[in-house]
Amino acid sequence: MATRIESTTCAISGGGPAGIFLGLLLARAGIQTVVLEKHADFLRDFRGDTVHASTLQVLDELGLMEDFLRIPHRKVDRLGFATTDGRSAAFTTDGIHPRYPYIAMVPQWDLLNLLAERARRYPNFRLLMESEVTGLIRGTAPVAGTDNTAPVAGTENAGAVYGLRYRDADGEHELRADLTVAADGRHSALRAAAGLTPIEFGAPMDALWLRVSRESGGPEGIQGRIGEGKMAVAIDRGDNWQVAYLLPKGGYQRMRDAGIETVRADLRELLPYLGGRIDEFDSWDRSAMLRVAVNRLTRWYRPGLLFIGDAAHAMSPVGGVGINLAVQDAVAAANLLADDLRRVQRSGRHRPLPEALLARVQRRRWAPTVATQTLQRLLQSQIIGRTLDARTPPLNVLRAVAATPVLRKAVPRMLVVGLLPEHVRTPVAEPVPPARPEPSAT
Repeated sequence: MATRIESTTCAISGGGPAGIFLGLLLARAGIQTVVLEKHADFLRDFRGDTVHASTLQVLDELGLMEDFLRIPHRKVDRLGFATTDGRSAAFTTDGIHPRYPYIAMVPQWDLLNLLAERARRYPNFRLLMESEVTGLIRGTAPVAGTDNTAPVAGTENAGAVYGLRYRDADGEHELRADLTVAADGRHSALRAAAGLTPIEFGAPMDALWLRVSRESGGPEGIQGRIGEGKMAVAIDRGDNWQVAYLLPKGGYQRMRDAGIETVRADLRELLPYLGGRIDEFDSWDRSAMLRVAVNRLTRWYRPGLLFIGDAAHAMSPVGGVGINLAVQDAVAAANLLADDLRRVQRSGRHRPLPEALLARVQRRRWAPTVATQTLQRLLQSQIIGRTLDARTPPLNVLRAVAATPVLRKAVPRMLVVGLLPEHVRTPVAEPVPPARPEPSAT
């Protein structure tokens, strides 16, 4: 039984980029918003740290660029690929965006802390840390002493979502909401609770992430290296290299059985400029395993429930687009739903937002999602899959793209700027006084 029952206008599950950006945008527009994050802080390693021009533009539109640029970051404008026998291809981000022709490498926790700090300036924003979402509220009885009526289970609207359940140090609680947003990642608890299963497109690889120190004067940017049956990507983080060692899908245990020295030997061959610093990787504990998935829901909504970010569509790490697609979803959702949420909030009547409104978010973001995943799958199959299968060296594909002027600009632009980039359309508004009851305890 819930120890506390509360109401808000929008409840967001997940304090990642999609959830925090959406929370900030809605609170800024005067909407009562609660974001729930199961961890005590944002400090987790090897998360998506590639902030693209599309996200930098949104930060600019929110007046956050000055604060963002004070965060330690690395500007990357070159993506190079080479084989161990000396062939190479290169792309640059020069000219793909008028103000931000680069990728900013910034720790995700620093970005999230910046966004959360700004969102907390609005009295209608709450961030509940160490609050694990456990399920959905569907077809429940009215909240005692209020007019927040919701139909009992078994009626025609029983499948609608009226909020979520969560657990913190004080016990189990309910948070009623007109809109519940699942921004809780590729392993979304709310997706499972809603009984939704994404279409899986597969991937030929998984990725072992690790970090080694970087010396000045060496290569810069993002460096992909292709050998016979092996591949690694090194990302320039200023004082260190973040390295992705790619292995065939499902090959993690075989890699562990072969031993850590086998991985180090491969990395010495693929990334010779790292030299003896490869030996800094001396324990599996210094790495993180990413099991790559590419999938998407065919339907991102139910009455009162919306999925965005990885909860709606898991992206491959190819191109580092995941965080940026999630932000674009959040901006689109805020642009399309803020006015309706404000009207519902003024009314004081607790009703789940109808599907017809939520469907607009999926329609807006569907083409960019499908197009980006299609490009990722093409690069995975033609470059990474062929490399790991030790088939014909695939670098010729990249060299052909790099040698074609239109493609040389189009491919980086699609990954870094994106198809149909979003702009902040929500106003800065005084918070709308909530016609909500005070929290009740049962």
